[in-house]
Amino acid sequence: MHHPFTSPKREDIALLDTDLGKVRANAYDMVITERKLAGFDPYTRSATQQLMFSKLGFTEEEAKKQFGFLMDAFEFGAPPHGGIAFGFDRLCSLFGGADSIRDFIAFPKNNAGRDTMIDTPSTISEEQLNELGLIVKKK
Repeated sequence: MHHPFTSPKREDIALLDTDLGKVRANAYDMVITERKLAGFDPYTRSATQQLMFSKLGFTEEEAKKQFGFLMDAFEFGAPPHGGIAFGFDRLCSLFGGADSIRDFIAFPKNNAGRDTMIDTPSTISEEQLNELGLIVKKK
């Protein structure tokens, strides 16, 4: 299993309706000493992303609320892309002997824990909270 932003191989898309366990990702990762250093995932099609969200049980409204920024980018013409991007923060943590990349992240969240570029974190459904065993307590 992979995250919902990994594109399936085109020849496996029909399996989304019959056998999810056989769907292969059109992606790869570079791992050195059990640490992921780089990844590749050429995902540029809005329709495929919407299909993945629907297979995960998201309504169109839920997907738009949580991932509208991504859907808009695809809708307005993200060019076909691919390649491999090395995680500089991951390389630095590896060379620095750290167990975590937290001290090496170039663009950390703001002091409120928000990513202002994509306006996250956002609210999630009660079903997602239950699945993750989380309880939200408001001050």
